[in-house]
Amino acid sequence: MPLRFPGALPEHPTEAQLADECRRGNLRAFEMLYQQHASRMKSLAFRMLGSRADAEDAVQEAFLKVHKAVRGFEGQSSLATWVYRILLNCCYDALRRRERLAETAPARDFPAPGKLPLKLALERALAMLNDRQRIVFLMFEVEGLKHSEIAAILEVPEGTCRSWLFEAKSQLKRILTETAR
Repeated sequence: MPLRFPGALPEHPTEAQLADECRRGNLRAFEMLYQQHASRMKSLAFRMLGSRADAEDAVQEAFLKVHKAVRGFEGQSSLATWVYRILLNCCYDALRRRERLAETAPARDFPAPGKLPLKLALERALAMLNDRQRIVFLMFEVEGLKHSEIAAILEVPEGTCRSWLFEAKSQLKRILTETAR
């Protein structure tokens, strides 16, 4: 899609206006979309991937995919929800690539859980959660998204999102309690 220079774009466009202008290839609209969401997206990607460089790569990849696919965005969800869904898919792809590489790398020894500082213990406990529990926990507790937003991004009912968060908190409590012993 060819990019256009900014046309008549309001200073504070609605999401629908922003989506329309992105579909038309308005560079300013893409910049606004990036400015509105990049910081939170990088934070979420960092928490999923554990590396700032990988997080920045995932956000960049997500915005490239948004640019390529925005003409097909039909507005059945919010533009933000659609963009975050693309980011999650990019993060999952990065994790799968990392997993394939780890299968060929030598194993590393980790210190016993009781010997880890709290931050490392929490990171290790988060890594022990399944993907859905971890992502719901991070989006709700760390990024501050609402259950309705998370449910829309993950394409699940809101009740399911709440259930996964409950499961995540229960698992974290169990893991951290066992770690402290």
